[in-house]
Amino acid sequence: MPFAWWLSQTASRAKPFLEAMTALPIVLPPSVLGFYILVLLSPNTAFGMFIEEWLGIQLVFSFTGLVIASCFYSLPFMVQPLQSGFESLNKHMLEASYLAGKSKIQTMYFVALPNMKPALLSALIITFAHTVGEFGVVLMVGGSIPEETRVASIAIYEMVEIMAYDKAHIYSAIMVAMSFVVLLMVYVFNHKQKKIGIV
Repeated sequence: MPFAWWLSQTASRAKPFLEAMTALPIVLPPSVLGFYILVLLSPNTAFGMFIEEWLGIQLVFSFTGLVIASCFYSLPFMVQPLQSGFESLNKHMLEASYLAGKSKIQTMYFVALPNMKPALLSALIITFAHTVGEFGVVLMVGGSIPEETRVASIAIYEMVEIMAYDKAHIYSAIMVAMSFVVLLMVYVFNHKQKKIGIV
């Protein structure tokens, strides 16, 4: 959220570069992204070694590593809607907050966020739904360890491999229903907000 806020407010020359880096997971094959995240989190790298030796946390083939990898993969689905929401705000409202002595962080939390609820809700729900259905990055970083890193998308793939189509249908139907409900919530909320705005 602070990163999306900074992107929406900055005039830095680095902005296009950072926006491109943030959006990379949208166009990059998940297996490629997963491979580089796997390399980054590996205990053979300085970062992975530091986390494992000093904090006692194993990142590769663990639920913790899975969460970190999923955050990287879903970053654009959180940052882009928030950035658009921040950019659509009335600039005079933000300037009034600064004139009232509020800091940039206070302005973000107490002025900007309450006035862009649809963008915030869309970012949260779509990011969550996108992460739940992820396959490539999760498989590369977390593998398929029962009761540790096996997620629904991987379970469906494994069931299809062994031709257990009845179970694959159940899991898939749950994923379809959940995804539809999540998107329906976003559209209903946004529609209500537009009606309130019109009134």
